[in-house]
Amino acid sequence: MPEAVKLGFIGFGIMGERLLRAALHQDPHNIRVSGIYDPSPGASARLKGIDAALVAFDSADAVIDASDCLHIASPPWSHLDYLARCANKSRAALCEKPLATDVIAAGKAVADLAARGMRAGVNFPFASSFAVDQLQAWLAGGVIGQPQSVEIDLAFAGWPRSWQMDAVTWLDGRAEGGFTREVASHFLFLSRRLCGPLSLKSATCRYPDDARSERAITAELSAGPLPVRMTGSVGTTQKDDHNTWTLTGPKGRIRLRDWSFAERDIDGVWTAPPDAIPNEKARPLVLARQLAKVADMTRGVATNLATLEEAFEVQQVVEAILRAPA
Repeated sequence: MPEAVKLGFIGFGIMGERLLRAALHQDPHNIRVSGIYDPSPGASARLKGIDAALVAFDSADAVIDASDCLHIASPPWSHLDYLARCANKSRAALCEKPLATDVIAAGKAVADLAARGMRAGVNFPFASSFAVDQLQAWLAGGVIGQPQSVEIDLAFAGWPRSWQMDAVTWLDGRAEGGFTREVASHFLFLSRRLCGPLSLKSATCRYPDDARSERAITAELSAGPLPVRMTGSVGTTQKDDHNTWTLTGPKGRIRLRDWSFAERDIDGVWTAPPDAIPNEKARPLVLARQLAKVADMTRGVATNLATLEEAFEVQQVVEAILRAPA
């Protein structure tokens, strides 16, 4: 058996902690946590509260040196720099989205990292989703016939969501935040992965003021041959987060609802398989699948993790939507 992959963490916010907790439940012969780097006050104490034996390094370079692969979960402005630092030391990386908010810089970085053969993926968990597996099985079984169109509907009680308020400073800023980058990007990735390359046709975007992130978007685009219509808005549901991704064909409709429910329209009633579970229960299982693929990627084994190229394509669409007029 190969040695365990040493996984380090750059950024220990919500996503870093979720993935670290999932990593601690992995087979320690396959993947092992090497430690974290996060300059924010309290990160070290939170880490010790999870496992007193874990190391909080005092620099990004130190955790990179101690690791085989890095989970990059710092704010978006820093992602490209940390990816480059990992590549310079021949480390693999799983990066959070977006790669950056600067499309030109991201495009150059993706091309450079590809030329250098970097082992890298982007953390779009739909690549490991059980619900997406079910959608693909329905598609392969022809239950809706040849797909004709996609609809994406996103709604939020407020932004950021209640569990993200510790990061409100940047998550509700125009420079790096907003639900289009944080949430819509996942559903654009899903459209890209299941239907084909993305191309934006038109969009609108409404901001409450110059400093805060968007409050409503619409977009018309294509994913491969399929037309895609996306809407998103804040203050239009009582739920923290309500979303649907719906695929229509001549024989019916299937959809993904609230991150983890694959549903099929049967005689006008949306019906999920009996083993479907809500996102809070599905998430750790999906992250475990992601981590198994991270270990494979680090060892040079091909996986279906989202690629830098796919993430860049999503980023281009997202940033174009955010530049659209109201």
